[in-house]
Amino acid sequence: MKILKTQTLRGPNYWSIRRQKLIQMRLDLEDVAEKPSNLIPGFYEGLVEILPSLIEHYCSRDHRGGFLERVQEGTYMGHIVEHVALELQELAGMPVGFGRTRETSTAGVYNVVFEYVYEEAGRYAGRAAVRLCNAIINHGVYPPEELAQDLADLRDLRANSALGPSTETIIKEAEARDIPWCLLSARAMVQLGYGVNQQRIQATLSTHSSILGVELACDKEGTKTTLAEAGIPVPRGTVIHYLDELEDAIADVGGYPVVIKPLDGNHGRGITIDVETPKEAEEAYDVASAASKSRSIIVEKYYKGNDHRILVINGKLVAVAERIPAHVVGDGYSTIEELIEKTNQDPNRGDGHDNVLTKISVDRTSLGVLRKQGYDMDTRLKEGEIAYLRATANLSTGGIAIDRTDDIHPENIWIAERVAKIIGLDIAGIDVVTPDITKPLREVDGVIVEVNAAPGFRMHVAPSVGLPRNVAAPVLDMLFPEDKSSRIPILAVTGTNGKTTTTRLLAHIYRQTGKVVGYTSTDGIYLGEYLVEKGDNTGPLSAGVILKDPTVEVAVLECARGGILRSGLAFDRCDVGVVLNVAADHLGLGDIDTIEQMARVKGVIAEAVSADGYAVLNADDPLVAQMAQNVKGKVAYFSMNPDNPIITDHLRRDGMAAIYENGYVSIYEGEWTLRVEKAVNMPVTMKGMAPFMIANALAACLAAFVNGVDIELIRQGVRTFNPGANQTPGRMNLFDLRDFSVLIDYAHNPAGYEAVGEFVKNWQGDRLGVIGGPGDRRDEDLMLLGQIAARIFNYIIIKEDDDRRGREKGEVADLILKGMLSENPNQEHIVILDEIEAIETALKKVDKDGLVVIFPESVSRSIELVQKYQ
Repeated sequence: MKILKTQTLRGPNYWSIRRQKLIQMRLDLEDVAEKPSNLIPGFYEGLVEILPSLIEHYCSRDHRGGFLERVQEGTYMGHIVEHVALELQELAGMPVGFGRTRETSTAGVYNVVFEYVYEEAGRYAGRAAVRLCNAIINHGVYPPEELAQDLADLRDLRANSALGPSTETIIKEAEARDIPWCLLSARAMVQLGYGVNQQRIQATLSTHSSILGVELACDKEGTKTTLAEAGIPVPRGTVIHYLDELEDAIADVGGYPVVIKPLDGNHGRGITIDVETPKEAEEAYDVASAASKSRSIIVEKYYKGNDHRILVINGKLVAVAERIPAHVVGDGYSTIEELIEKTNQDPNRGDGHDNVLTKISVDRTSLGVLRKQGYDMDTRLKEGEIAYLRATANLSTGGIAIDRTDDIHPENIWIAERVAKIIGLDIAGIDVVTPDITKPLREVDGVIVEVNAAPGFRMHVAPSVGLPRNVAAPVLDMLFPEDKSSRIPILAVTGTNGKTTTTRLLAHIYRQTGKVVGYTSTDGIYLGEYLVEKGDNTGPLSAGVILKDPTVEVAVLECARGGILRSGLAFDRCDVGVVLNVAADHLGLGDIDTIEQMARVKGVIAEAVSADGYAVLNADDPLVAQMAQNVKGKVAYFSMNPDNPIITDHLRRDGMAAIYENGYVSIYEGEWTLRVEKAVNMPVTMKGMAPFMIANALAACLAAFVNGVDIELIRQGVRTFNPGANQTPGRMNLFDLRDFSVLIDYAHNPAGYEAVGEFVKNWQGDRLGVIGGPGDRRDEDLMLLGQIAARIFNYIIIKEDDDRRGREKGEVADLILKGMLSENPNQEHIVILDEIEAIETALKKVDKDGLVVIFPESVSRSIELVQKYQ
């Protein structure tokens, strides 16, 4: 078998609306295309031997062992690969269960679709499943060591893809509350919600986190000083910068024992506690200095007691955990080294933050802690005897947590909540050392030793002992109070024809409300009246630009066939889904061979409508009208025919519709009629002479109306929308000069270059490009501009913008040149950094009947140059 293509689906898609994370493999069965599994000698036995856990797959038999029954009786290999890919992920700790396999119109080629948790792991599982099945087909077995390696690789991919326990906890709570989320590309930030209603988190930092509070928390000495001035019990301590200050500092804090730690440390790095001798102090100083960026060291009095972490969110205490350092408990015969190995075999322990607990590692610090207790790695502890391997109790170094939320004294709660407000943190992890958390700190000589921004949630969500606490809930309560939505209205438009016009008209209508409208179309991505990115932007990535933008109040998204098939929708659901029509277009691509299959693709929009939203469907198109059967929300129809039986029946049931009647675009609900405007008064309809444009206006007016736009604003919108009036300088401006032509386009990224290139490649004469790129783009993006240009032009002039945006002179041009030559080493070219000189050179150099294409920094300046030359 051979994998022909693999696609990752990330939203509602052709295969499923609810299961939005799917891998789609196009698989050629080749030699086993006509051989079901029962005709392949030894296949069943080999499969069961290597993956006996497949007995848990019910498949269509609806009982345990159902899938293996089908393998034994005979099923085709695409179906088997689907189940193996799912099972491999299960065995690697990623629970999945959904899959579908369908043969394409090409005999022996199947679409194998299965669920994933993490994209890279899902794609790997598909490849491994094919490899495993091929091995059993050819040799009757799959070596156990190969399976072990596959599972190890999958676990690594899972670990590398995971967002961290704290982030995962917040995301799970967001999903439980039906709050959409997405991972942003920078600094591991996560966006919760859409558009203007979004909030962001980075681990447990949030949109509400104060930079002043975070900076103060990172300044350990500044935190301690601030708290001390507020009457909060804190350790006595001082800051030093040089080793020769150490002895005096220890004396200043009252002598041994002391704590030595970096001023700007975190996660317990560089901290040594219970230091009792000058030698230990010097060693601890070196450790702290190595962990400190500023080489500033804190020396503090060491306070006896247990380590506690108090979590305060939005000014309220939500959890308390007692943290116990990494340790082992003797069994009477094992060495400490053996006890560590046994402890690390606990399935709850993993590397880093992979699991509930972290494996215990042994290093110089651990050995030093053991020596202080009189132990080494070969010591055999008595039964019940405890040996500590860390002085600090961080979970990241192998410690454990015991929930103490119900035990903390009310006065300590009051102190902790004060501390969070004094430091200025919305989410604060407060470290307390006290012999007894049930008593006031002052009574037992307890102190607050540290305040942490971005505290970890793992110890509270999954304590080693005690009740788990849902600490993500108060985070979401803070970010999204009851009166605040996480969503914005999403209106999605699809169809074979008319998508762009309808999208632009609908966006124009919505702009009459005064709200910021973001929309995507084949023309580009727009925010309000401003162009964000030119070109065909009807896929999920473009929609994502709108949904991620914090200024957008309404999203109007054109959704084309290609994006739905490649990736699914960019949103989990929409408030209004418009399906205009389905025609025989793009058939034979993407395994969509019939118009009925194409209708299923377009129907994804209708099925993705929320339960309280509307699907706006064309009653005059039977394939579109049939989509109503799968709509989870409400249905509204539009029609050019007032007597359409679907419309008649729908209105009889008090449904909503938009109809073209007596020259008017009208909205009907049950027995009443609301005339919007005469079609002749709508510029988009070309004085009412373009029926398909009237249909587009019907759909746009109805979509706006069902989503609550006032009828007067709809009228205003359709009267003032003129498609031709939106042409702007710098968008495919073609000038016919005496002997040649010039095209000016403000394309400044790879997608823009490609879009212009499709036009330029059809030019029959000389093709000369004046190209450049903004300096704040990545190196690889600038190189790609050069590669694309080399595929478009006969001759290239590379120039640079006046504003190099942080780059050195010539740096951008060098990168573009490098990309260009990698594509075509023999490409004719010249480098002229000044844009004006480059354009003037091109206008003089181009052959008769040729075309000069200019990608300018300044559109107006370029147009002036061309017009002057003309």
